[in-house]
Amino acid sequence: VNLIWYGKFTPAQRAIIVDFIQSLGSTSAPHPSASSWWATTAKYKGGPCTLVVGNQTLHENYPFGKILKNSHVIGLGSRPNTRPGSINVVLTAQDVAVEGFCMRCGSHGSVGRTRAAYIWVGNSAKQCPGQCAWPFHQPMYGPQTPPLVAPNGDVGVDGMVINLATLLAGTVTNPFSNGYFQGPADAPLEAVSACTGMFGSGA
Repeated sequence: VNLIWYGKFTPAQRAIIVDFIQSLGSTSAPHPSASSWWATTAKYKGGPCTLVVGNQTLHENYPFGKILKNSHVIGLGSRPNTRPGSINVVLTAQDVAVEGFCMRCGSHGSVGRTRAAYIWVGNSAKQCPGQCAWPFHQPMYGPQTPPLVAPNGDVGVDGMVINLATLLAGTVTNPFSNGYFQGPADAPLEAVSACTGMFGSGA
């Protein structure tokens, strides 16, 4: 998993994301754990997938500005992968607006003849935390129950972790729109989004 940081992230914020990805491969974490959740992806089409953190690129000077189109995200995410089977993850900072952000909290896809897989996830702290950082922020709609305490004390980045988890699972089980999904291929419900908020047996 290659990480492309677009905009300014603190070292602590970057560490939260890196620690989460590394936790998916942990073999010593007590159950329930992120790694035991990740192990369920092995039951979908494609089989087990081990994630490791690869290259990290910092774009702290906003080379495409602070308002990105989808083409910018795809361009950032389609930089040559260092190894076959890798995923480029574009992470945008809280002051970066992305086309369609808040209607969606992230996306994944593939580009080029090499079918390079990419993911985009944005930090919603200043834009739509009620949409993309729930349950660590009051929801935008529905019952206004008190939010959960963000485990790392950063509502935006902890929200990114939830969305990144969803998109990583979608990417490894349906990387090229011909894997595991239900519904139409142009608007699929994938491994996590098909049963939002439901976990465990019977979900």
